Amino acid sequence: MQQTMACLIKGFICAGALLAFPAPVVYSAADDVRLEQLPPDHRELAEWLNAFVDRMDEVHFGRVGKLNGELIFEDRNFTTVWSEHEVRVTRGRVMEKAGRLYSMGKKQRAERGGREIVWSRFYALDMHPKTPLVGMLHAAIVLQFFGDGSSYAGGWLGTMPGAKIDEDLSFLSQATENYFAANEVDLTIYRQLVCKGTDDTVAQYRRLPACVGASFYGPPIFPGDTGKSLKFIAGFYDLFVGAYMDIVEKRVDDPFTETDILAQDKMRKRWLTDQMLSDPYSSVQIPFEVHSFWNAAPTIKF
Repeated sequence: MQQTMACLIKGFICAGALLAFPAPVVYSAADDVRLEQLPPDHRELAEWLNAFVDRMDEVHFGRVGKLNGELIFEDRNFTTVWSEHEVRVTRGRVMEKAGRLYSMGKKQRAERGGREIVWSRFYALDMHPKTPLVGMLHAAIVLQFFGDGSSYAGGWLGTMPGAKIDEDLSFLSQATENYFAANEVDLTIYRQLVCKGTDDTVAQYRRLPACVGASFYGPPIFPGDTGKSLKFIAGFYDLFVGAYMDIVEKRVDDPFTETDILAQDKMRKRWLTDQMLSDPYSSVQIPFEVHSFWNAAPTIKF
């Protein structure tokens, strides 16, 4: 026990112990310049999101480390005209692959408005459990500030099930409904969006999510108050990812069938198809090298 605690405190990876939490996200010098360009209220929100990301990495990768018995990272950086991408992946026997993307937006595409970006961050966690009884997780949150003084907070929280266990999907759905009700926010439009996607989604190739989470790629939660909207989305993010991880832990040793594996294979292929041909962000703006490393399943069968 003492060795385990020493490993955690020093940030080392130790054989036979719960391995170290992730190192903090590395921010570029350009990001510091961008922060200085923000008015105080926007800068406070940007720094709040950075701290939130560090905490989500620590909490949820920490749980992956407990499940897998080790936590070994593969880190890669990618730069495009649109964004700088920091990607981190870990693999193991229970959580077969967990990927994290943290992107700094530099330029907005014309079809998305073409506005000057002063500061922008996109953070996503994607999980692929080994067991086919639990589908994959996609959890994203985004915050943007523009040169005209406007701002935007959005995100997407949901699962793509292979074999469907109604008890687990009901658990996630109820957690979502309880959170919205407790905060007196109408879930209807955000549940519709997680089911069908936005208008620029290519329906023919779209992912097939369970309609248990919520998409915030639509009207703001609290019009005119980006900070309040961001913190609402962040609270739901932590809740939903935590509930999903509870299910993974619950199903680790449950038996499954060949039919369950075939359902997982179908889902994993459909997710890759979505990222390449349907998702209006990944299919157009994120290079294949980024999203394939970050969120593609470890094994895809055609």
